[in-house]
Amino acid sequence: MVPKIFILDVDGVMTDGKFYYSEEGKILKAFGADDSDALSLLNKYIKITFITGDKKGFAISKKRIVDDMNYKLNLVSTISRKDWIEKNFNPKEVIFMGDGIFDHYAMQNVAYAIAPNNADKNTKLAADYVTSNSGGSRAVAEACLHILEKFFEPYNTKKTIDIKSTSGEWTQ
Repeated sequence: MVPKIFILDVDGVMTDGKFYYSEEGKILKAFGADDSDALSLLNKYIKITFITGDKKGFAISKKRIVDDMNYKLNLVSTISRKDWIEKNFNPKEVIFMGDGIFDHYAMQNVAYAIAPNNADKNTKLAADYVTSNSGGSRAVAEACLHILEKFFEPYNTKKTIDIKSTSGEWTQ
């Protein structure tokens, strides 16, 4: 099996999973370091897209995922992820990374599943790989390096990176 799509949940995977509120409502999310750079290493091998069930915090996730990182972001309820994946992709070509209480349903139906270390217990049990890092704390970077090694070409730490192909260099 050669995967064609990597679908990642945002909250609890790209972030620490916490929602920060003020009297005005949800105001911010904390995204982890290195995850965007690691995704850029994987990007040439596999399509990458994101999902979130956080309707009220969608604008915050959109700012990071769509505006800053240039990936697609889909609003998919946590309970509907299995059906959404089946409707939009061939599940046998999907790698899914999630952490939530209902993500095990989607994980049981895809080719390969990954959970961050701080994921729900049932989600970790359904995962093929559990990162040693927690969501929002380089779990996605770890998952990307794992995917490269397992399915494509291991990341070579001795080889110089092509600046144009990574997100770690400013474009302006």
